[in-house]
Amino acid sequence: MSTMTTYTVSGMTCSHCVASVTEEVQEIPGVENVDVILETGALTVTSDEPVDDAAVQRAVEEAGYQLA
Repeated sequence: MSTMTTYTVSGMTCSHCVASVTEEVQEIPGVENVDVILETGALTVTSDEPVDDAAVQRAVEEAGYQLA
């Protein structure tokens, strides 16, 4: 059974931002799908087991953004 967790990312302004966040978060082990909505900053992570919030935060920061 998959787990879905939603975060809010601040600082994204364009589709390139969305692609950067998606790419970094997809590299977290266990992540199956990443959905980022530019307009709201919503980041939904689908994984086969709960993902460490700190790992998501590091991935978002690696992309150059912050979790709200």
